[in-house]
Amino acid sequence: MQSLRNILSILADGRFHSGTALASRLGLSRSAVWKQIRSLSEQYNIPVQAVQGRGYRLPAQLELLEADKIIADLSPEARTRLGHLQIEWSLESTNQWLIEAADAPCGTVVVAEHQRQGRGRRGRTWVSPLGANLYFSLLGCFQGGPANLSGLSLAVAVSVVRALTRQGVKDLGLKWPNDILSRGKKLCGVLLEMQGEAGGPCRVVCGVGLNVNMPQTAATDIDQPWTDLQHSLPQPISRQRLLTGLLDELLPAMARYEQDGLAPFLDDWRRWDTVAGKPVQLLLPQRTIHGRAAGIDAQGNLLIEHNGRQESYCSGEISLRTEPEQHHATAD
Repeated sequence: MQSLRNILSILADGRFHSGTALASRLGLSRSAVWKQIRSLSEQYNIPVQAVQGRGYRLPAQLELLEADKIIADLSPEARTRLGHLQIEWSLESTNQWLIEAADAPCGTVVVAEHQRQGRGRRGRTWVSPLGANLYFSLLGCFQGGPANLSGLSLAVAVSVVRALTRQGVKDLGLKWPNDILSRGKKLCGVLLEMQGEAGGPCRVVCGVGLNVNMPQTAATDIDQPWTDLQHSLPQPISRQRLLTGLLDELLPAMARYEQDGLAPFLDDWRRWDTVAGKPVQLLLPQRTIHGRAAGIDAQGNLLIEHNGRQESYCSGEISLRTEPEQHHATAD
């Protein structure tokens, strides 16, 4: 893995590098360099160009993440709350890595350049091509047990939108419980996984997947309308800067939620809520409910107007979908 990262770090400038030069810098044979190039193309779908007499290059510059630079650019508060920052070349999933890291300190962040089995809510796959997007997980530690964390996913989603807004991203919205949308299409997903006992300390692994520059070849596996930041911004944006901005917002947000709950995030959620007032269907494990979304309550539960009354639903194995407005003809 390290040798692949090393060769990609050299090619990341988008210039030609001869096989001889690469072999010399990496301490490999030219045959080994060729095998590494082939691995980048075949295993990770990195389009390395090979031109006889000139060498190898990427069709465009590629930015790899660097932990030291991210830590140096964090705000003082975020840096204080960061337990540890780990950047990995390829993982099954960043959430799984943190779940298995039982001795990881609170505030640990693990980032992967590539995920082999990235996942979203309800067992969906999160497409995670190498070096294209952001995939990271943050470990939060809370007292009082899972019952106090019902609104945490909403607070995390609000924090992501706040961070992206500060980076100049516009036309963002939220879809309960934690999807971040751009012009109605999925831009970012959040997956929270909790460990702990009722009434006791609780560890929460908060995974974030943000589409930055999704290759069309990878997007064929996505089964819902999606977008990425390259379609939302007039100019390319640095993944390094994006991640720093997200951690600047998320690390303090975890502490704020521990102290004040969902209250500091409610106004922004309601401002960015894309579903409130719209007809929706709520897919429950055993049935489907049709009604009209009426926002969220103080705990972050979804409010639905249904059969002349208002009911609340907590997140879990629930899927929310909007429906077209029904226009009924009336006689004059």
